[in-house]
Amino acid sequence: MKLSVIIVSYNVKYYIQQCIDSVRRAIEGIEARIIIVDNHSKDNTAEYLKKRNKDIKIITSKHNYGFARANNLAINRSKSEYVLLINPDTFVGENAIKECLKFMETHEKAGGIGVRMLKCDGSSALESRRGLPVPMVAFYKMCGLCARFPQSRRFGKYYMGYLPWDEAEQIEVISGAFIMLRREALNKVGVLDEDFFMYGEDIDLSYRLLKGGYENWYVPVKILHYKGESTEKSSFRYVHVFYQAMIIFFRKHYGHLSFWINIPIKAAIYVKAMLALISMWSEQIKKTLGFFPYKERTIPSYLFFGTESNLAKCRSIADHNGLNAQFYVCDEATVPDGHLHFVGDIDIHPATYAVYDISAYKYGTILDIFSKNDNPNLLIGTYHPTHDMIITDKEVIRQ
Repeated sequence: MKLSVIIVSYNVKYYIQQCIDSVRRAIEGIEARIIIVDNHSKDNTAEYLKKRNKDIKIITSKHNYGFARANNLAINRSKSEYVLLINPDTFVGENAIKECLKFMETHEKAGGIGVRMLKCDGSSALESRRGLPVPMVAFYKMCGLCARFPQSRRFGKYYMGYLPWDEAEQIEVISGAFIMLRREALNKVGVLDEDFFMYGEDIDLSYRLLKGGYENWYVPVKILHYKGESTEKSSFRYVHVFYQAMIIFFRKHYGHLSFWINIPIKAAIYVKAMLALISMWSEQIKKTLGFFPYKERTIPSYLFFGTESNLAKCRSIADHNGLNAQFYVCDEATVPDGHLHFVGDIDIHPATYAVYDISAYKYGTILDIFSKNDNPNLLIGTYHPTHDMIITDKEVIRQ
């Protein structure tokens, strides 16, 4: 088999279904298999997926063992030449996987490749290309010099902001949200380190690939990454897991450094974690006591683009849920630039979603359109006629 696509799920059954739908389109004509590992979800993810996806393998874990171990369960049960690890809160363009495989076939030293991840407003996620967090690179990131000089080859190394977005480039760290791996490389350097529950395992694997003599690459094909829909990033658990992963990585790969380097780096990590916790505690206390400034609630609006029959279904959902919505009958053959074609005729308010009927527009076309979007208030939404639901970064809307 050429490719195994592995997706780990935890309480995101609607998002992972969208991911599966997009991947299924992207692997047409490829000898490939989709494997889902459900990490003991509480929302009946496994049952939901089994009813709707007879062609995929689902591994149901009886415990939440973390991202690394869940992926390893599937990696060790697959026999393909290549392995793709992809987050459930993503969707991919129809040509994305084929382009990545083509790149792998023509670059024999490539152990792993990542892609251009788009955020919900169409802007490129900095995490698409990263440098290894060696002590000085980590220091520049934590003290703010990376953000201040993002295109500097010295200070901006953490996000490699000096690299072009539209060209393939060698990088050091590949994001675990989408990482295609050569089986031969995994056999040599090993699978994901299960000491990492979540976060850090992609940095560790990327580093081991480089030490094993392989190259890590960024390829400019587009995917959408909702960036943590499956994770509550304002929780105390998130802070604990994230910064603990940083300590594990540093101890594993840089624990041999001198006392004068070792102690300051560890101290900086603990300080950052403590500041994050203090900020959360402060917000919780303010909410509990009522001491927080009034903020006008942002009510999202929706612009629907699709076929007449599917827009009728969208109108029914919008009416049922009281959505502020406008409807535009079109498809990518008649209006290839989607909402950009109407931009002069529509009012865009904060949190305006351009919702695309995915039977009228390909996933890849939606990503191409949004990559040209220059309004941060305009966000990606999708309508799925098979499942009759609207998906945005914040919610799933159904009848």
